[in-house]
Amino acid sequence: MTSPKPAHPTSPAQYAGGPLRGIVLKVLSVCCFVVMATLLKATETVPAGELVFFRCFFAILPVVFYLAWRRQLTSALHTRNPWGHVLRAFIGVSAMGLGFFALTRLPLPETTAISYATPLLIVVFSALLLKERVHVFRWTAVLVGLVGVVIILWPRLTVFSGGDALGDAATVGAIACFVAAIFSAFAMMQVRKLVQTERTEAIVIYFFICATLLSLLTIPFGWVWPDPGQWLLLIVAGFAGGIGQLLLTSCYRYADMSVIAPFEYVSLILTIILGLVVFAEVPTLSMIFGATIIVASGIAVILREHYLGLDRVKAREANTP
Repeated sequence: MTSPKPAHPTSPAQYAGGPLRGIVLKVLSVCCFVVMATLLKATETVPAGELVFFRCFFAILPVVFYLAWRRQLTSALHTRNPWGHVLRAFIGVSAMGLGFFALTRLPLPETTAISYATPLLIVVFSALLLKERVHVFRWTAVLVGLVGVVIILWPRLTVFSGGDALGDAATVGAIACFVAAIFSAFAMMQVRKLVQTERTEAIVIYFFICATLLSLLTIPFGWVWPDPGQWLLLIVAGFAGGIGQLLLTSCYRYADMSVIAPFEYVSLILTIILGLVVFAEVPTLSMIFGATIIVASGIAVILREHYLGLDRVKAREANTP
């Protein structure tokens, strides 16, 4: 989950500590999430639903301690829209479960690259479902980015080349990863609704609580008792996810989203390195080419929105008596 976008762009001088601190916090949050994904993938035999449970349950602890330290725990538990949190958690758990399932079937950098489709899909769904106005430049960037997604997915979709798609683990994993990106886009759209009435800390804490409870519904589909090594991986992964969430929430206090957002793509470099070192996964040319297209289109959208935001600020200032 990401922190809500500021109502309008703010100059770096207006942020305490300057944008550099925000960038550092963003990169640290990315590192935490990459470590989390690597540890979860390393568990190997643990089902996706069980991975969701451990990721969310142990993430609650650092979040609760942090909110208690900031004396925000009481306000975090106050909500005007409890069912909105449940809906957001249901969609988020679906996305998380599919994403973790994909982790067990695909190389680490490949799942990361496909997940970059989420912000592109948010633009598409916002235009089609919420009737938001999307200009030609953004549509072009989104379509180019989705072409990059197809380039990554195509070698895995053996159904188009006469293979047995259902029997191919990589194919199923690729489809699950893209569907996870779709669910993530809907989850972010639900967050947009929640931020209208809910505090950021409430959205964070209720997601982890609801997601932990919802993940228990997957027990009938087969959980396993982790061995000592898996217990350690799961617990550390949960804490890493919780700390990453706190760092992500904090980074937007120090710099505008347009400054911080491009550093999300540091995760691709990290996952390529960890994929090679930990899992001996060599990235394919199609993955690198497709990921490059997705990253370029994502950054183009971010920069475009930044410049449009600056124009809106100037227009408001010009119209202010």
